[in-house]
Amino acid sequence: MLKNYLLVAIRNFWRNKIFSFINIMGLSIGISAALVIFLIVHYDLSFDKFHKDSYRIYRIVTEGRYEGSLGHMRGTPMPLADVVAKELTGVEITAPFYELSGQRVSIPAPGKEPILFRHQSGVIFASQQYFSLLDYQWLAGSSHTALQNPFQVVLTEERAKTYFPSLNPTAMIGRTITYFDSIPVVVTGVVKEPEGNTDFVFREFISFPTISTSALKDGYPETWDGFSSAMQLFIKLSKEEKPGPVAARLKRIQEKYDPDAEANSKNGKNFRTFLLQPLSDLHLDGEYGSFDSTRQAHKPTLVGLSILAIILLLLACINFVNLTTARASQRAREIGIRKTIGSSRAQLIAQFFSETFLTTVMATFVSLLLVPLLLKVFADFIPQDLHFNWFQQPALIGFLVLLLLFVSVLSGFYPAIVLSGYRPVQVLKASSGVLGGQTTRRSVMRKTLTIAQFVIAQAFIIATLIVGRQIRFMLTRDLGFRKQAILYFKVPNTDTGKTRRLALLDELRSFPGIEAVSLGGNPPASESFWGSGLTYRGGNKDITTTVELKFGDSNFLSLYRIPLLAGHNVTPSDTIREYIINEAYARFLGFRDPREAINKFLYSTWNKSIRKPIVGVIRDFHAHSLHQEIRPLIFTANGSRSYTFHVALASIDGEGNSWSPAIHEIEQGYKKFYPDEEFQYHFYDESIAAFYKSEQDVSSLLRWATGIAIFISCLGMLGLVVYTTTLRTKEIGVRKVLGASVSQIVTLLSKDFMALVGIAFVIATPIAWWSMHQWLKNFAFQPAFGWWLVLLAGAGMAIIALLILCLQTVRAARANPVDSLRTE
Repeated sequence: MLKNYLLVAIRNFWRNKIFSFINIMGLSIGISAALVIFLIVHYDLSFDKFHKDSYRIYRIVTEGRYEGSLGHMRGTPMPLADVVAKELTGVEITAPFYELSGQRVSIPAPGKEPILFRHQSGVIFASQQYFSLLDYQWLAGSSHTALQNPFQVVLTEERAKTYFPSLNPTAMIGRTITYFDSIPVVVTGVVKEPEGNTDFVFREFISFPTISTSALKDGYPETWDGFSSAMQLFIKLSKEEKPGPVAARLKRIQEKYDPDAEANSKNGKNFRTFLLQPLSDLHLDGEYGSFDSTRQAHKPTLVGLSILAIILLLLACINFVNLTTARASQRAREIGIRKTIGSSRAQLIAQFFSETFLTTVMATFVSLLLVPLLLKVFADFIPQDLHFNWFQQPALIGFLVLLLLFVSVLSGFYPAIVLSGYRPVQVLKASSGVLGGQTTRRSVMRKTLTIAQFVIAQAFIIATLIVGRQIRFMLTRDLGFRKQAILYFKVPNTDTGKTRRLALLDELRSFPGIEAVSLGGNPPASESFWGSGLTYRGGNKDITTTVELKFGDSNFLSLYRIPLLAGHNVTPSDTIREYIINEAYARFLGFRDPREAINKFLYSTWNKSIRKPIVGVIRDFHAHSLHQEIRPLIFTANGSRSYTFHVALASIDGEGNSWSPAIHEIEQGYKKFYPDEEFQYHFYDESIAAFYKSEQDVSSLLRWATGIAIFISCLGMLGLVVYTTTLRTKEIGVRKVLGASVSQIVTLLSKDFMALVGIAFVIATPIAWWSMHQWLKNFAFQPAFGWWLVLLAGAGMAIIALLILCLQTVRAARANPVDSLRTE
């Protein structure tokens, strides 16, 4: 019986090559998209699942509220780790660590110059408890003592082989590595890199007590009023302990060391608090981020991708159902004869399901050829570690089997039920209700499914236009500062003396290709955040909030063209002596005129004896991406934290000379003072564009999804048009004999389909508008909604549909009527 089903199915495919090709292509595209999306989603959901009791591991994060908006940060104050370890009950392990940026590392070589590694990533200060929190396999050393004392370091196997290629792990114990140019650290352990997908990609673990030594203490002050995203704190809850009670106890600890927190919270004032974030959210929660050196997934994007896969599969299945039921009249007599000679309905259903299954299998084989191609097409935003390999991804095989069954059932159920339900007497008498020509329930269903296809395609077009407009708005909006023709570069933070930095500054000022140069901290807008709690004592009440800090010399504001609205610029200083605040902070403090803020004092929240004067007010600018509102900010001079050079390049002259000579001069100047360092620079406008990489990836994905949706929908329309024109061939011939023109016949054949496209546009518009409105809520700044985009999308879809219709209707209308009528 099965052999007979397959033979009939193959014979039917061969007899209807065009429709079979359309079905296979539509299904293969939908299955390919689903496979690629499954690979991405499965990869991102697999991070850090291999750690023992991972459900009990949490990160303590910081949430702050000011000016009515919430701010999220993964960092915590340095002293919090000790307090949590000593006072927070219900916690089994407390593991703080501090991320370090690219480090200069040297390996002593007896009788030779030390081997120098200039920019080593993955270096952190880690506590002894780090290796109790997470699962590592030890090759040498002990997890109980390796990071117990200052000046100890544990290496991963890969990094250890880089430093000591000729030694085995045991022989590496006791070897010396020099960090920060002058601090020797002894190797006390070697571990294997984690085998599963993980965000913990650190390679060198310096013992946390090293921070508290005299050599480094000044660079990492243990204060409650300052916090950085580099300082992170993880805990592991005790067995049977729930995160809710622990979070409540953590809040009481925070109130103990910040007495104003509870009062501010109750009064609706600005405050900050500590929360627990599950390890499972680390890779997916974009509000707090993971680590500086790792790629992070976006949970809403993964949900959107999953929905997209379902939509594309539905489009392909709708195509199959439409074309199969549209061709029902061609198989009606076959069904009638089969029933007359004894075939049961169950046997007919099995026959049609076998045809659907065979089609799906063929489409699956085609999709397996398309998947590697799609992975290359989307390589820009697909994780580099993601690969398509059957032998290493057993979950992929299981998913493909389920997908094959799902698509077969979804595509084959309705046609099988409809076609097997024909009555032999009506069929063999060629009933018009069965053989076409009248509007039946099945034709209504086909129209409904066609409308659904074009609703999806139309919604994708609208979404693509709106997302593209938002990205252009973000990239072209005035951010409140200059971003063109500016490059910046950093010098090693191990250069604690200012002599070389100031000498390089003077050197750069003498170059003719440079318009201006400044020494400071990060550029005006960056992804990093450095903040401090400050209090303004205004009359009978204190106003407290967390304020972002930006550092720079007296040329910083003029170089970036950030205007002073009141007061004067900062004076050079190695420590913070005075503040320039932005308009948002001035308004928050209650000043209506910027001049009112001048000579007022701000006090440290944690040490109220420390106060600094406000000497100026600057115009608001965007210190982060347009996802965030403009918040209170302070600009100040602090030479001890100034390691970034900001260079405004002279305008390119009319002859088109490039900036290459100026950049070459800058590099030569850099090498003069830092001969052993690699010169790396960034153009600032490119760094700004990088803020919106995820949105640009979404836009790219939407463009491809839109193209696929349009292609599948048009494939379905083309199939239906081919079928309709074939069914109406003699009608077209009669109309031509009676004098109908080509344009009249094309209009006759096209109007019903164009009506379906119009109905789809009316349905898709509110759906797309609501979806995009929800997406745009992620941005604090956005352009006004343009209804012209909706009309443009509708017109575009109508033109595409009309072109597809004309491919077949014009051909049918121009055919010789003699060919269609001679058999009558």
